[in-house]
Amino acid sequence: MDKQATFTEMLNGTAEDYAIIGEHGAQFAAELPDRILEHLSILKGDTGGFAVDRFTHCLQTATRAYRDGRDEEYVVCALLHDIGDTIASANHADLAATMLEPFVSEENYWIVKHHGIFQGYYFFEHLGLDKNMRDEYKDSPYWHACAEFCAKYDQNSFDPEYENMAIEDFEPMVRNVFAKPRNSIYKKRDYA
Repeated sequence: MDKQATFTEMLNGTAEDYAIIGEHGAQFAAELPDRILEHLSILKGDTGGFAVDRFTHCLQTATRAYRDGRDEEYVVCALLHDIGDTIASANHADLAATMLEPFVSEENYWIVKHHGIFQGYYFFEHLGLDKNMRDEYKDSPYWHACAEFCAKYDQNSFDPEYENMAIEDFEPMVRNVFAKPRNSIYKKRDYA
């Protein structure tokens, strides 16, 4: 795409300018799954002290969810739940949730956003923190779903002997989930 808008201030943009920007935006949005998968691969090699690297942990979490019969959206959330570790180590769950929010259900968004605190149930006491910190969310309708995610798929996915599925198995799922926003101001826009 060689066309570019002519304005230097958004308030001076024309319908033609925004049509050009819209074309570029649609192409950029269509490439989102590729950028996400590329960013996920950055997690390879960094174990953070665990028995497997962060990439393997994400594959293992998603593999467990898939083999347990979870739907495609849930499996993609499991795959990407720790994608923020590389650039948001203090709030990785927030970053992953923000990335997923326009594309997933409110429940899956909530699970990803809060999994860090819920995961603390399994180790916070070893850091001098309250392992029941998650209970501050006990009135949420998604509390049990998040606790289940951590118990069944996240806290136990550091096993170097586990037979993970390959990233290629998850790529079509990532492409499907990120094909078009469903929960944002842009949901009516055609990204296909």
